[in-house]
Amino acid sequence: MSVVFSVRIPRKLKKLMDECKGVNWAEEIRAFIDRRVREILMEDYLRVAREARKQLDKVPVPVDELIREDRGREY
Repeated sequence: MSVVFSVRIPRKLKKLMDECKGVNWAEEIRAFIDRRVREILMEDYLRVAREARKQLDKVPVPVDELIREDRGREY
């Protein structure tokens, strides 16, 4: 399901867009928004990962030891 998202642009810009024949502006704008949202989310995920990494530096036991210990457990 989709929704309508409208944007107000200057009349001059619309005239210039009309001069660009063969361009599917709806698709161009959808692709741009999709790409930009993914960039913003990736920046957020990286920020969270960096914060988590800082917290790991505070763990008194080396992380690789914890991983080996966890792998050695039988479930």
